[in-house]
Amino acid sequence: MSQFRIKVKAIVKYENKYLIVKKWYDDNIFDPYKWEFIDGMLNFGDTPEHAATELVNEMAGLNVDVEKILYTWTYHIGEVQYLGITYLCEVDSDIVVLSEDLHDCKWVEAKEFSEYIDNEMLLGDIYKALEEN
Repeated sequence: MSQFRIKVKAIVKYENKYLIVKKWYDDNIFDPYKWEFIDGMLNFGDTPEHAATELVNEMAGLNVDVEKILYTWTYHIGEVQYLGITYLCEVDSDIVVLSEDLHDCKWVEAKEFSEYIDNEMLLGDIYKALEEN
C-alpha cells in the first residue's frame, strides 16, 4: 500500500545571511553529520506554515515570520512518497539556541551554501528559487 507524507523546510534569513544547521544522518557513512536547513514532518491537522514556525522555534529557539513559499519538491523511499514545501522565513535576531537534535549551526551568505551543503538537488532548487525572488 502506497503512502504519502508531507515535509516542510524553513530557509531562515537574518539580514543577508541564512541559517544552516548540522544534523545527524547515518552512522553508516564516513561523516554522519550533514549541513542542511531546518526541516521536519508535517503532523496531521497542522498547517504547513505553522509546522515551519514551530520547527524553527523548537530546533533553533527563533521566532520566525513566514514570508512565502520558495519551492516544492518530492522524492520516494520504497512505497512512501514525500512532498516537501520550502518556506522563506525571516527573523529579527541571529541568536540561536540549538536543540539536542542538532550538532551545530552557522549564518552564511547564499553564495556560501555550496561550501557546506553537498546535496546537489537541494542546492539547485534553493539557488533557482532565490534568484527568482
